[in-house]
Amino acid sequence: MKHQIKSLVSQSIQALQQAGTLDNHIEPNIKIEHARDKKHGDYACNIAMILAKQAKKNPRELAEEIINHLPVSSLVEKTEIAGPGFINFYMSANAFHSVVTDALDQKQAFGRSDIGKGKQIQVEFVSANPTGPLHVGHGRGAAYGATVSNLLEAAGYNVHREYYVNDAGRQMDILGTSVWLRYLDLCGETIVFPKNGYQGDYIWDFAANLHRENGDKFRHPSDKVFNAVPADEGEDGGDKEAHIDGLIKNARALLGEQDYNTVFEEGLNRILDDIRQDLEEFGVTYDDWFSERKLFTNGSVDKAIKRLQDAGHAYEQNGATWFRSSDFGDEKDRVLVRENGIKTYFASDIAYHMDKLERGYDRVIDVWGADHHGYVPRVKAALKAIGDDPDKLDVLLVQFAVLYRNGEKVQMSTRSGEFVTLRELRDEVGNDAARFFYVMHKCEQHMDFDLDLAKSRSNDNPVYYVQYAHARICSVWRQMQEKGFAFDETAGRNALDKLVEQHEQDLMNNLSRYPEVVESAAINHEPHQIAYYLRDLANHLHTYYNAHQFLVDDADVRNARLVLISAVRQTLQNGLELLGVSAPESM
Repeated sequence: MKHQIKSLVSQSIQALQQAGTLDNHIEPNIKIEHARDKKHGDYACNIAMILAKQAKKNPRELAEEIINHLPVSSLVEKTEIAGPGFINFYMSANAFHSVVTDALDQKQAFGRSDIGKGKQIQVEFVSANPTGPLHVGHGRGAAYGATVSNLLEAAGYNVHREYYVNDAGRQMDILGTSVWLRYLDLCGETIVFPKNGYQGDYIWDFAANLHRENGDKFRHPSDKVFNAVPADEGEDGGDKEAHIDGLIKNARALLGEQDYNTVFEEGLNRILDDIRQDLEEFGVTYDDWFSERKLFTNGSVDKAIKRLQDAGHAYEQNGATWFRSSDFGDEKDRVLVRENGIKTYFASDIAYHMDKLERGYDRVIDVWGADHHGYVPRVKAALKAIGDDPDKLDVLLVQFAVLYRNGEKVQMSTRSGEFVTLRELRDEVGNDAARFFYVMHKCEQHMDFDLDLAKSRSNDNPVYYVQYAHARICSVWRQMQEKGFAFDETAGRNALDKLVEQHEQDLMNNLSRYPEVVESAAINHEPHQIAYYLRDLANHLHTYYNAHQFLVDDADVRNARLVLISAVRQTLQNGLELLGVSAPESM
């Protein structure tokens, strides 16, 4: 409804510009807000105060002229000038009736818009290193990224969802070597597992599968495995990083390229399959799983480094290649290629973002953990240095959710294997509660995940409260059949003027807000706006349900009320769908 009022005000201003009252070259930023007090109407606009100076008029005087030039509309009952120059709009009953019929006519499309029509957006989210199962911290990024993508689509954008698979680099070598060492243990070799290896039970599972399918094919004596490897942490002069690097080097040398890749792929593919299945079961799907290794095979990493060199933003020092990131406000320069010739993660990230923009997206959105906040200006600086537009990149930072069980914080560490997986959380509280709880707060806000609340069947549980509102409406239809009533939707639409109760007025007013909430949530990347709205709509429905009978003898009132709650049911369905939450018909 804000759009209709904005259009009316815009037409009035255009008329004043044609009359010479206002400058033709100014495009005013018209803002329509909900009135804080119903006594002051339904909506308010402050445009007269904004334009008063350039019109050389008193704001109230200009407001009067704007009102006089407003086109006639059946949506607006009356207008008033308040305070220093606010224009208050009182909407007609017909305006709110039309929202009810819009919801019924548009069905799943109700609330959707075309503000992003023709624009291509890529959203990359989760992208957890494939070194172990997803944990509850990753779950928040998954729920948030998926919902932001849904919201952008609802606003008309063409959205491409992508998972960036970090399948190159040292961490993957540590994973592959960890699998091989557990495999050697199963072969009967005496192995002292490195402190810096991946120690979860899933590594044993991968090793066992490798042994079942290949026997002792990849077996090598433990003394050769540990030959010339620096001491591990805890030993005299021990260094866990040097220790694991030494084991990786020996693994490559002993196995050779082909066998090493077989072991490497065992860990990588098994974990990726697990992550993909986990996310799909969580209602999160992708258009593409982009491999980091592709950036090396297609020459993107070399291309990005060359672009930096050609622009004079890279230099050689002590055998390494550096990016002059300090020229762009970074605290120090960053390594692109180490002295041993290995390209850094940063080099890959530059190449990946370069590749994204070369694919023609109008905007690219990264959803990262909040612990990566210092990385954002570095990546933007690199994009600027290679000649790309850093403003096309939006990085949304998500605080990890912290799980508390029995009042105690659960520690999560992929390396140690002591963590609660996303799958375990889903099994305990269900997908619906997990998806809803994850997006109830702004992404940058800290979140404690209350397991007891998520599992409760009470009004204090927000997802239960919203779903119960939907189920309650569905129950009315069952009651209608039991009582032998028939629903005449056409008659109900024609009788909406019978809805004169305050609860009914409040519900219709609330329904009118849904499209603007979806648009605002999409533009600001704030799924919690939808969660808050649904709780508010559910509250109005429950209040209405408890205060009035729907299946009354008066056919016009009965059908009108059924039409109203049908529109509420459709809106609840649409909102829950955006959040990836189901709308049950019974609970």
